Amino acid sequence: MPRMLDVSDAVRAEIGDEEADRLLAGENAPGSYDCTSCRTPGDSEQERTSTVLFIGDETAVLAFAHASCLPSQVVQVTEEQLQGAVRSINGDSASPGTAQQPAPEQAVLGVTSGLVLIAGELHPALVVEPTAPIVRPGTTGAGDDFLPLLIEQGFMPVIELSSVPPVLHGWSVLLAVGQLHAVLQPGGNGGQPVAWWQAHQPLQVTDSWRAAANKHQQVLMFAAPVGSIGRQPREDLLRDALDKAAANGLLVAATLPLAGT
Repeated sequence: MPRMLDVSDAVRAEIGDEEADRLLAGENAPGSYDCTSCRTPGDSEQERTSTVLFIGDETAVLAFAHASCLPSQVVQVTEEQLQGAVRSINGDSASPGTAQQPAPEQAVLGVTSGLVLIAGELHPALVVEPTAPIVRPGTTGAGDDFLPLLIEQGFMPVIELSSVPPVLHGWSVLLAVGQLHAVLQPGGNGGQPVAWWQAHQPLQVTDSWRAAANKHQQVLMFAAPVGSIGRQPREDLLRDALDKAAANGLLVAATLPLAGT
């Protein structure tokens, strides 16, 4: 029986027409699989299934996902990140905690996930705070340009958390193998999205956070300068810190589509 597979033009261009046609004919596609996004079982004979191609520096991995969780797409990742995804697919657990990645300015971006209540509804959110001031590339000095740089990218200042921020098209949050892998931004010259932030190890998120992300198909991203939020052990304390940062004019936000769509 032919599989109910979606193979996007981008995936087809990478794997070739012959391999794509074999997948669509059911020759190389699995019947049952674990969704690379929500980690629950799927069946390509019974439900629409997306092919998701992760491409690293040297290798590529073809994964499968419920079409309701992820569209068929090509995702550019680092080789280290790809190997981490392979280990996760093979059942090796990643260490939970705050994922961090050095930015070009030598600061480290700390990323925390949590649920934020806005207008009576819980939304999945990421809170980004550097460990040191971020200066504009090519400049020197003791200033902090983190928020101005994000505002130039389309993030909006937030003075209170009373409504969901506008969607920032071209940016996205990559949730794969049931874990948070990266925040993607538009690539240059209309190319594939590139990582603005990516985890050294996939960041474990709670089942409720992942369920909310799959429900809304988008994630709220908040960003604040160093020292504005801090590491909060509970979501209520995180919300208090966000409210305080917003009131002090130290918070920007955007709504990012899920999974690089």
